Amino acid sequence: MKTGITTICAALCAVFLTNATALHADTRIVVHDVGEHDSFVIDHRYHHDRYYPPKGYVVRALPPAPYTVRWHNASYYFHDGAWYRPYHSHFVVVAAPVGLFVPVLPPFYTRVWVRGAPYYYANETYYTWRPERNGYVVVEPPAEDTVATTAPDSEGDMYIYPKDGQSPQQEATDRYECNRWAEGQTGFDPTRPAGGVAPDQTSAKRDEYHRAMGACLDGRGYSVS
Repeated sequence: MKTGITTICAALCAVFLTNATALHADTRIVVHDVGEHDSFVIDHRYHHDRYYPPKGYVVRALPPAPYTVRWHNASYYFHDGAWYRPYHSHFVVVAAPVGLFVPVLPPFYTRVWVRGAPYYYANETYYTWRPERNGYVVVEPPAEDTVATTAPDSEGDMYIYPKDGQSPQQEATDRYECNRWAEGQTGFDPTRPAGGVAPDQTSAKRDEYHRAMGACLDGRGYSVS
């Protein structure tokens, strides 16, 4: 009888030890409380200079009022430029999947230019404006040699200020639509070499484009100089 009990105890102990080992392995992951910033890292790219929780950072609860996105039957939570996914009973910081849509940008972002088009950067994530969806989409990181931190020639000598307090989203829409209109009026495309016109016409066509762009933006409540 004692032998039987001993065998059962040995078996139960083996199960317990196995589970304990697995549990110990799982608990090696550090779980943080909301507001703990001890492990945050700074993002210096393009002089963005903001702190974010690193990928793989696990929290017990989400930050207050995150924006929830459903993507391919999975839930993502967006807060201050960081993306979270459910992880067991907690939440883990992840990279935003390409193609994911959000209606607003994070509160802090850096605008860069890729082949003349504006991109919005924060926390190793790039967003572009989609007027037809009235929001922003996560896109693939562009090649470094295509990224500029100053405005392209189309706006390089234009100072544009929103007189009516237009939001960044509205300003992006107005710039996009005025750019399309100015291109159609002048035949000058500032994102193409020489504007897409004969080299001897580039200077004159650029001036025409700037006048058309300025007139369009002025009509939408912007100061252009």
